Amino acid sequence: MLTSMLAFRERFHALHDNVEQFVRGKPEAVRLALTCMFAEGHLLIEDVPGVAKTSLAKALAGSVGGDFQRIQFTPDLLPSDVTGVEVFNPKTLEFQFRKGPVFANVLLGDEINRASPKTQSALLQVMAEQTVTVGLKTYAAPRPFFCVATQNSVEHQGTYPLPEAQLDRFLMRTSIGYPAPDVEKEVVALGIARKAPDPSMSIMSIDEVEQMIAIARTVDVSDQLSEYVVNIVSATREDAALLRGASPRGSIALATAAQVVAASHGRAYATPDDVKSVAEPVLAHRIQLTHQARMEGRTAASVIEEILRDGRRVPVPRAG
Repeated sequence: MLTSMLAFRERFHALHDNVEQFVRGKPEAVRLALTCMFAEGHLLIEDVPGVAKTSLAKALAGSVGGDFQRIQFTPDLLPSDVTGVEVFNPKTLEFQFRKGPVFANVLLGDEINRASPKTQSALLQVMAEQTVTVGLKTYAAPRPFFCVATQNSVEHQGTYPLPEAQLDRFLMRTSIGYPAPDVEKEVVALGIARKAPDPSMSIMSIDEVEQMIAIARTVDVSDQLSEYVVNIVSATREDAALLRGASPRGSIALATAAQVVAASHGRAYATPDDVKSVAEPVLAHRIQLTHQARMEGRTAASVIEEILRDGRRVPVPRAG
């Protein structure tokens, strides 16, 4: 049984190395995915097709065991295809609930923005509350529950932009990016040889995942650091370049992600650097730029970076 921060660090890096075997040359994307999972959040991976978005999700799910389900989102997918449906049993003269794929420890929602907004909304309750209501009954999802969704960039044909309420359910949004030439050369060689990596060997049980989640929760977040987190999020609501800032859910997400970063380094306390290391993937998808800011070439990530750099606007707490 895992009981210490050092054990957390050891298992975190072992899992990181295992996943990176299947998503080569992208250690930062893997680190963020693991951080999100152990913070009990959900991960949105947005990028162009063909850069291993689905491979990252499958490698992560295969590495931690537990119940894994995959949903391929399409325009004709129905909400009941996600949550499940009540079916009438003529023998008992009663309706029986048949669970949908959402009842899993790790759920992969592939190309989530190809489904209609109605179907996308089928994930709202389970992502926020780990429960699903069908008819007059509410059912609990397995614990832990981790949703990894992939989406193509919104400018691609056949996509429906995720609404703000859906985006806010994701603790982080990240991207994979194109591989470096030497890595891509290796990927091409494997493709020519028709050799696909098999990320189905688990190196960690779902019980260990729960233990690591519990350890991360014990990481100390001081009053000064909590104030720093709140100040960062508050600054997004006051920035002239933004139409909408992050909500208090963003503050909670930033603090819990920082706890996992600290634990991954074997520390029992979080620092401002831990917060900074996850601020962009936690907050960038929760804010909306003004038209003028977009015309000037600014991005959500650059605005977050400017806020973090402005020590007068958001003072960094001193050690001790």
